Amino acid sequence: MDRSGLIEATLRKAADGGSGIGQEDVGRVIDALFGTVEHAGSIAEAVKADETVTLLGFGDFHAEGGSAVLRPGKALTEFLQDATR
Repeated sequence: MDRSGLIEATLRKAADGGSGIGQEDVGRVIDALFGTVEHAGSIAEAVKADETVTLLGFGDFHAEGGSAVLRPGKALTEFLQDATR
């Protein structure tokens, strides 16, 4: 899934809850979190500052040996195991 696919999927999920947010709003939030080629997002900035970013259920991002690492959370792991059985 690329950026535009992520935006569309997120917009559909948000619309299920009756949200009135638009595609541009979702794009700005995704860019702010994950960053772009030109600007680092808040997750990258925190990991570079040697912080761990924890997204409850999804997992956490941290630096390990100069590389970014995602350690999946319990909810993500369980979802993937159910989806692949």
